[in-house]
Amino acid sequence: MATDSADAQRLLLGRQNSHQQADGADGFEDNDLAAPPEPLSRDNGASFRRNPSSADSSSGVFGSLKAVLLKSKLNLLIPCGFLAVLVDCLSQNKAWVFPLSLLGIIPLAERLGFATEQLGLYTGRTAGGLLNATFGNATELVISIHALRSGKLRVVQQSLLGSILSNTLLVLGCAFFGGGLTCGRTEQVFRKEDAVLNSGLLLMAVMGLVSPAMLYYTHTEANLGESALALSRFSSCVMLFAYAAFVFFELSNSRRRDESTEGGGGGGGGGDQADDDCEYAFPEITKWEAIAWLAIFTAWISVFSDFLVGAIEGAAKAWKIPVAFISTVLLPIVGNAAEHASAVMFAMKDKLDLSLGVAIGSSTQISMFIPFSVVAGWMMGQPMDLNFHLFETASLLITVLVVALLLQDGTSNCFKGLMLILCYLIVAASFYVYADPNIDGV
Repeated sequence: MATDSADAQRLLLGRQNSHQQADGADGFEDNDLAAPPEPLSRDNGASFRRNPSSADSSSGVFGSLKAVLLKSKLNLLIPCGFLAVLVDCLSQNKAWVFPLSLLGIIPLAERLGFATEQLGLYTGRTAGGLLNATFGNATELVISIHALRSGKLRVVQQSLLGSILSNTLLVLGCAFFGGGLTCGRTEQVFRKEDAVLNSGLLLMAVMGLVSPAMLYYTHTEANLGESALALSRFSSCVMLFAYAAFVFFELSNSRRRDESTEGGGGGGGGGDQADDDCEYAFPEITKWEAIAWLAIFTAWISVFSDFLVGAIEGAAKAWKIPVAFISTVLLPIVGNAAEHASAVMFAMKDKLDLSLGVAIGSSTQISMFIPFSVVAGWMMGQPMDLNFHLFETASLLITVLVVALLLQDGTSNCFKGLMLILCYLIVAASFYVYADPNIDGV
């Protein structure tokens, strides 16, 4: 057993040297490594990864800047954010400030996800999952906090609602459609247990929105204007507790699944898709560099989000389109463009469980940002509640029911994807002609 462990370490070092030195490839072959080595512990993150000491010596400040700022073509859009700041200071033309700040946020959101993934390679699979759950949708959370602080409560509600609709219908639909076209099979298979669990949590979030709306529209509040707000705050605390229990359950279940996979020598299913991706994942920056970039990108997004939120109403008047359409459709689509593309690419590589993790998993977390915003507004003195009005609540309820039904059998195909995309077009068109009676957000 000690010999096997030594062989595994030698294999790891051999892969590092072959990755860094072109002339080291021939020296990697060794007859002593013909037998497969003992699997390394999955709780240490990726099965084969670079030593932190190796990353320290090969990276440095300039290596970190190159890996983070120069390797993504989306970073060409970063100057748009600074242009938005400049335009706002010189002319305050909101019709230009809004799209420029929105374009500037796109690469920052993608790089924030990159830094999170890099840090996850050092913290291990369990803690990495928690990191992704925390920072995966940080952009939406930052925008919501800025809008909440500005008193634009309807923008908060509609942007979070739009993110859920976009992820569950558009992103998942494109993933199903693209995967069905390219995978070469009639149907793709995913782990339906995880999908059903996420769908159940989404339905719980919808139930939390339905109750205040029913009180408001049936005029049955015990204390007019206060009961719905009190119910919203109580329901938000319950929903946040449910999400915390969900995260704990998922992390515990993931650890047990990894242990059983180690003990049983692997075993089929959609979980192996993630293992294949992590098998040869190498960190490109050090742990502390990843933490530093997380802080930098979060602050950067926060600055641009402040200009973005302040320009929404001006852009709506200049473009003559409803604020509800901007908040529900444009913000989620453009703001999550990088995440959307990754979900489709995973599906096209027949890694549908990863696509579902992006689409349905993100929707589940964003649905919990709604009660978080209620609690945060409570602390800020803002009357944020769960009354999303009848039209928006009905749209979300129907969307979640449609998606939950399509995920029941654990399979996907082109037609399912097409149906979801067409459903999103109907929802987006309905918000274009929707006249929000409380668009000022007070």
